[in-house]
Amino acid sequence: METGKNLILITGATGQQGGAITRELLAKGHKVRAMTRDPQGSAAGALEKLGAEIVQGDLDDAASLERALAGAWGAFGVQNTWEAGVEKEEVQGKRLAEVAKQAGVRHYVYASVASAHRKTGIPHFDNKWRIEETVRGLGFPSYTILRSVFFMENFLGPYFLPGIQQGTLGVAIAPTTRLQMIAVADIGKYGVRAFEQHENLAGQAIDIAGDVHTMPEIAKLLTAGIGREVQFESVPIEAIRAFSEDYAIMLEWFDRVGFDADIPSRAKESGIAPTSFADWARGVKWTVESGAAQA
Repeated sequence: METGKNLILITGATGQQGGAITRELLAKGHKVRAMTRDPQGSAAGALEKLGAEIVQGDLDDAASLERALAGAWGAFGVQNTWEAGVEKEEVQGKRLAEVAKQAGVRHYVYASVASAHRKTGIPHFDNKWRIEETVRGLGFPSYTILRSVFFMENFLGPYFLPGIQQGTLGVAIAPTTRLQMIAVADIGKYGVRAFEQHENLAGQAIDIAGDVHTMPEIAKLLTAGIGREVQFESVPIEAIRAFSEDYAIMLEWFDRVGFDADIPSRAKESGIAPTSFADWARGVKWTVESGAAQA
C-alpha cells in the first residue's frame, strides 16, 4: 500500500465508524473516497474540506456501489442494523462485499461486531457472522475483519442521553455485569492499521475494546465527566423487549456471557493505546444548562 496513491473507499463515511476511519486516514496522508447518500450535506462537506473525495452511494443500489468502488484499491464496509433492520443489513453487507470483489478491490475491511463468531443468538450479531462468511468466501487478495464492542458514544445517543440529562443512567443489565466498551476514535485507529498493515493482518478477524466497567462505575465516571451527579438505575428487561426483542436478547447476553476481547494484548500488539471511559467522558464537551447536558 502506497500512502497517497492507493485509493480507499469508505462507506458510512458520515457515520461513526466510517467517519472515524476517514478522518484518521486523511490525517495520515491517504487517498480517501468517502461514500454518502447525501453528498451535499454538512458532514460530507466537512470531510471534503479535510481532503476526501465525496461520492454519492447507497447500500441498496448496486449500480451506485459500482461507481463508488471504481478504481479503489481498498474498501471499508459498514452497515447500520438499527436503520436497516437485521435482514436488510445482511443483504447490504453481502452486496457491498460482492460488488467490491467484482470491482477488483485488493484489500477489504469489514466492520463486524465482537463475539460474532460465538453463536450468541443475538440477531444483529449473527447476521454479521454470515456477512463475515461471505467476505471470507469471496476470494479477496486480502481482507481484515474488525469486531468492535459496545461504543462509548452510545451514551450520547437517544436511548441513554435523555435519562443522563436528568441524572439517571437507566440500563437493563445487572449492576455487577462488566461491559467492554470502545471509543469510536479508537476504531478509526484500528481501521487505519487494517489498511496500512494489510499484509500482516490479511485474513484476521480482530475483536477490539478499550475499557470495561459495571454500570454503577460508569455512572460515577459520567458524574465526574459531566460535572453533575448521575446514578445507575436498573431497568426491567421486559420494558426493553416491548420495543426491541433483538436489543433485549443482547442485554441478556451481556449479563449471561459478555464480550471477551483481550484489551491488554490487543493494545500491545497494535501499539494503539486504548481510550479509557474516564478519559472519554472527560473529553466530551458536556455543558449543563437548566438541567440538560449537551455533547
